Amino acid sequence: MPSNTLLSRTLDAGANLTVDGALATELEAHGCDLEDPLWSAKVLLEQPELVKRVHHDYFRAGATVAITASYQATPLGFARRGIGEEAALERVALSVRLADEARREYLTEKPDAGPLLVAGSVGPYGAYLADGSEYRGDYVLSQNEFLEFHRPRIAALVAAGADFLACETLPSLPEAEALLALMKEFDVEAWLSFTLRDGGHLSDGTPLAQAAKLFSAEPLVAAIGVNCVPLELVSPSLEALGRATDTPLIAYPNSGESYDAVTKTWGPAAASTSGPDTKQPASLAEGTPIWRELGARLVGGCCRTTPQDIAAVTALSETHKPGYRPVGAAGAKNL
Repeated sequence: MPSNTLLSRTLDAGANLTVDGALATELEAHGCDLEDPLWSAKVLLEQPELVKRVHHDYFRAGATVAITASYQATPLGFARRGIGEEAALERVALSVRLADEARREYLTEKPDAGPLLVAGSVGPYGAYLADGSEYRGDYVLSQNEFLEFHRPRIAALVAAGADFLACETLPSLPEAEALLALMKEFDVEAWLSFTLRDGGHLSDGTPLAQAAKLFSAEPLVAAIGVNCVPLELVSPSLEALGRATDTPLIAYPNSGESYDAVTKTWGPAAASTSGPDTKQPASLAEGTPIWRELGARLVGGCCRTTPQDIAAVTALSETHKPGYRPVGAAGAKNL
């Protein structure tokens, strides 16, 4: 067993958790220019206090899980800006401290809000490429190359005190398998969340059921699911996962708009490919009760979602199931 099992113990105790929403969207709303390969990680260099402010806003909206600003914070990515590995990894560690500071400040305002959790974001190799390939899964690396890319950031996140890892926006099975190896190396829990080709397949074409069966046997995988996907794919993907695993499920899709990875722009939602009798949710608020019913123990938002969206998720979620008993208050350091 890992030394810190806060996420799995919280879920085992019966809690339904609310994940936060888009970090970049809120940073842009505060005036940040994220037209940069570093994306939100750029703000760790320039205006870190804004990152903490956004985390605080999401806690205030009812989020019980904050995802750190380390999605695109990698030594290779920072090297493009002339920043050495030691300084880059300090920024990764800073992302954890900012989320933890926001958590502690919010608990000062509302002491009964816990437990609040901090998930160390581990974005895919495709995020470093900054070419939309995290939605295609068409890059090919050896397992050793994946390990070398992800290991330094995971080491920094764990050392900085992240409660667990959010291995997110994963488009391919091989990359997820490499991350599992690193979870074992660092003895750390994580959730694994994937991007999709359709409601039954990862972006690289791997059946969701295959991934679910593979990872459900791993005790360090505390939850499995999807993120950064259209609203219409959430229900079919949860259904596919639920048939294949008893592992807790997670879903934090985009707002409902359609993203063009080539032009890096957002537009109206794409027309549904579902049958005419299938009602698709038009928002996180509409989808939350459906996804909870399908087994999503963690629900939140990804791109283009806001604290207002997360407040709606919180209001519609049964945050604590009957018989739920909190397992801790502020995080791993106190358990």
